Amino acid sequence: MNHSKLLTFKRPLLAAFVGASTTLAFAPFSIWPLAIISPLLFFLLLNKQSTKKAAYIGFAWGLGLFGSGVSWVHVSIDNFGGMPKVAGLFLMLSLISYLSLFPALFAGLLNRFFPTASYSRLVLAAPILWLVIDWLRGWLFTGFPWLWLGYSQINSPLAAFGPVLGVEGITLMMVLSAGSVALTLLTKQRLPLMLPIVIALSNWGLMSQTWVTPIKERTTEFALIQGNIPQELKWIPSQRWPTIMKYTDLSRENWDADLIIWPEAAIPALEDEIPSFLNNLDNAARMNNSAIITGIIDQKDNGEYFNNIIALGINQDGEYLYQDKSRYSKHHLLPFGEFVPFEDLLRPLAPLFNLPMSSFSRGDFVQPNLDANNTQLAPALCYEVAFSEQVRQSINEQTDFILTLSNDAWFGDSIGPLQHMEIAQMRALELGKPLIRSTNNGVTAITDHFGKITAQIPQFETAVLRGSVTPTNGMTPYRQYGSWPLYIFAILGLVVAIVRQRTKQ
Repeated sequence: MNHSKLLTFKRPLLAAFVGASTTLAFAPFSIWPLAIISPLLFFLLLNKQSTKKAAYIGFAWGLGLFGSGVSWVHVSIDNFGGMPKVAGLFLMLSLISYLSLFPALFAGLLNRFFPTASYSRLVLAAPILWLVIDWLRGWLFTGFPWLWLGYSQINSPLAAFGPVLGVEGITLMMVLSAGSVALTLLTKQRLPLMLPIVIALSNWGLMSQTWVTPIKERTTEFALIQGNIPQELKWIPSQRWPTIMKYTDLSRENWDADLIIWPEAAIPALEDEIPSFLNNLDNAARMNNSAIITGIIDQKDNGEYFNNIIALGINQDGEYLYQDKSRYSKHHLLPFGEFVPFEDLLRPLAPLFNLPMSSFSRGDFVQPNLDANNTQLAPALCYEVAFSEQVRQSINEQTDFILTLSNDAWFGDSIGPLQHMEIAQMRALELGKPLIRSTNNGVTAITDHFGKITAQIPQFETAVLRGSVTPTNGMTPYRQYGSWPLYIFAILGLVVAIVRQRTKQ
């Protein structure tokens, strides 16, 4: 094998290694500079490669990133899927391969239309294509916006861009910086290094900006109940009332809190099966001048299932009445867990695809805030917190806090739940609202409006997290405008890049 062929073989392997190392930039490792180094090395590996070879390199980079970064999904497949190991492994590899198609598409398009190292390629086209491909991955087949590079920067200086441009904007700044450094290394020009300097100076300026202000005269006392119910026991009929009473007893000890929060589907029963219990819980909370918010599953008369959040106790809707109470129905459903794509084909193949309640119906994209004890909460159930635009549109002038309930027990002690918490922190930073996160076995935490965790309890323990949280006044630029500035930049920047490229040719 000659040197050229050997180098061609090595590039995908190097790309896979670079992609895999990128996972270390995210929680729980949080070595955030790696998320800037990774696209820099990726761009260098793509230099002077044909469209086909570039796509291979991009696919390999994706295999490394998603193979190491989202392989935790296999925990739920292995433990609860009811599939043979070989079938579970095939499903996992299929998911990773599907996600890897997006960096392959990015690399192929970049090298097809912008083949030579230039400003058009690395400062305009590469960042914009990266942004567009990320958007595509976050939308296609309901979307999987996991491991966007910007999430890794929640504790880095670049977090200052979050309230202005969101996680997409942070990602853009990272790829712009990586592209500029790559251009300098490939062309020996120093001028491109001015762009990372400008980004750093802009970031420094943004760090001094105050977009929202805490309302110090108002605080809400929360009690977040982490029941730590084993997932394999949760829906066993004999465990229904022991589980319900565990949450009830822990709540009874915390009636002095303004709001008591139970996690996603904390009650292992359909709502219409236990109206008497819910009515009694509603009355008990009301008698103690408190309110309880809990996740629960509901089944309508037409057979549709909904993954819901309901509020009990003191609120504007009066006493509890089934289906008339303040509630939220999940909109973004988890593929295979809450709905089965191509279900006519897949359901007969494995028990995983035919679990009870594995075909939920969707609630509306934007729903009213939950009202509980004079507090307005913008809800996001589990996976939904990864969809920034939905959470953004759920915030209104009356919103006090972002509320997210989850059950990450499906994924054991993997890194998945920690990545999930990092994503939730970004929503608080973008929107300038404290975030309340209640889970079955962690990560249960409270963040401030900067996305910093102010209170947290250990994973895999039965515990109650108490915290006083202050709402905020004001509006971040991201909450006001969303991603529109980035859309405009992407369109104009791509036009400039194409014109420059054609002029050069």
